Amino acid sequence: MTTPEDFRHIALSFEGAEEGSHMGATDFRVGGRIFATLASVKQGYGNLMLTLDLQEEFVREAPEIFLPVPGGWGRMGATHIRLAETNEDVLKGALHAAWELRVEKNARVKSHAKSANKKIGRR
Repeated sequence: MTTPEDFRHIALSFEGAEEGSHMGATDFRVGGRIFATLASVKQGYGNLMLTLDLQEEFVREAPEIFLPVPGGWGRMGATHIRLAETNEDVLKGALHAAWELRVEKNARVKSHAKSANKKIGRR
């Protein structure tokens, strides 16, 4: 069993991670972009921003722990993690996966912006 405080502590342990707030809910960001939230903590969930493929893998391997967030966010990879049903190792691995995806996406966006600026003559 893990708690929202465990979620917070682990999320903030990753390089560059910062705590913020979005629409009144606690979120965790790297490079200014969200990789996890505690938006559903009152329902017993933490939320992870994953790819659809990774979400599907997590749900298939541990449906008692992971489930898609209902609606459009879930169809884009947002995934609930049941805090009461998970242990610290699983939570850390899941948060790390979400953090790593965000770091990689941030790097791709930055690289794309650099490339676009070179094409139009900006530095």
